[in-house]
Amino acid sequence: MRHLLKSGRAVAVIVVALAAAACTTAKNDLLSAPDPDIINPGDVQSAAGALAVRIGALARIREASVTNGNNGTDGTWLLGGLLADEWSTSSTFVQNDEVDERQISTSNSSVDNSLRLWYRVPTAADQAIELLEKYSPTPASNIAEMYMVRGFAQMQLAQDFCNGIPLSDGASTPVTLGTPLTDEQVFNVAVASYDSALALATGADNASISIHRAAEIGKARALIDLNQPAAAAPVVADVPTTYTYDITSSLTGGNNGIWSEGASQRRYTVGDSLEGNSHNILVKNAIPFFSAQDPRLPVNYTIKKADTTVAQDGLTLSRTTTLYGQVTPISLVNGIDARLVEAEAALRANQPAQMISILNALRATKLTIGTLTTDPTKLPALTDPGTDSARASLYFREKAFWTFARGQRLSDLRRLVRQYGRSVDEVYPEGTHYRGTTYGSDVNLPITTGESNGNPNFTGCLDRDP
Repeated sequence: MRHLLKSGRAVAVIVVALAAAACTTAKNDLLSAPDPDIINPGDVQSAAGALAVRIGALARIREASVTNGNNGTDGTWLLGGLLADEWSTSSTFVQNDEVDERQISTSNSSVDNSLRLWYRVPTAADQAIELLEKYSPTPASNIAEMYMVRGFAQMQLAQDFCNGIPLSDGASTPVTLGTPLTDEQVFNVAVASYDSALALATGADNASISIHRAAEIGKARALIDLNQPAAAAPVVADVPTTYTYDITSSLTGGNNGIWSEGASQRRYTVGDSLEGNSHNILVKNAIPFFSAQDPRLPVNYTIKKADTTVAQDGLTLSRTTTLYGQVTPISLVNGIDARLVEAEAALRANQPAQMISILNALRATKLTIGTLTTDPTKLPALTDPGTDSARASLYFREKAFWTFARGQRLSDLRRLVRQYGRSVDEVYPEGTHYRGTTYGSDVNLPITTGESNGNPNFTGCLDRDP
């Protein structure tokens, strides 16, 4: 370098210019570094890419249901339970207040975000199915699992949202925008997805058996929603009561949302039939999830020194459950669901003794739910209450405690109206809300304005009926 500099000014200028150009190139290279969050379609056109997209679809259903990805998004397992009676709002978010008070605006951002999360699941599953079939067709259980995941998302949409759900195809090119479908139509679409899973998960290996059982439970639940209990019960006959298909959580990939939104952030408080800090505001029809002290749902106030800890809103005494911890797995479907399907089929077939027998067998079995292992000695046998109406009430109360926070309560309230002939004011929370308003009339979650903004085929719910 010293020799070149001594050779004259022109050479020195050239060297400096070259150096500057090199710096500019290096700078541009740094600025044009690929974004690791953006995956182009060409990046997944391989067996490894297909498997990665499959894992992504599983992450989508985890986020949509209960694991919030540490981003504060509430899934419908929480929001649906808030609209029903599992939870009461104790947050500073007006969106939560609207849901709890049964007065939900179509611009509610929490509901909009949750709807979007569920829509992403079938899209991710369809993308994975196409890639797996092309690049990694074996084991077939991987493809079956994607059909099961797709069916579950379609079923959950129909369980939680109003009539008029568009099922767009986000995996197609270009995107095919859906037209409004009734909940019944969407449940039938879900059954078809589950049937595809069952047709593929036929192997004798553990993965195939597990996916087959998960699809059986999902299909049976969708048939129950379609008011076909007699068809549903045989579908789950081979599912062991101890079976579970779990959603996992982690410290980095997403906490268990029941813990995060309830016990940690204290935005949700366990519901009760007597609300308010003085426990003096009657909520008609609500199950006393907190004050019942049912051994299947460990609940408590959080005591700090001599005072009871208040929730996020700074006012509400915080009622929490230890049923799920920060990274506790939670069942997407399980064998308890299978037995409850059979019990409801017996109820609808006017076989009360059979229903009571199934429910008592669950009570007499040690079962793991979240952090809890049930103690049969604390769950005495049930007796027949003697009338059809009382038997239905007993069944749905039992189911409510067995499935707490797992996204089933809102659907059950809707079915009590739709299938059991009860009026809305006999089923949903009624009266004065503990924050001073009066409960509204909403019985499901609305399809939000986010859908109408992006889909000209959708102009609003077909109706808001149960």
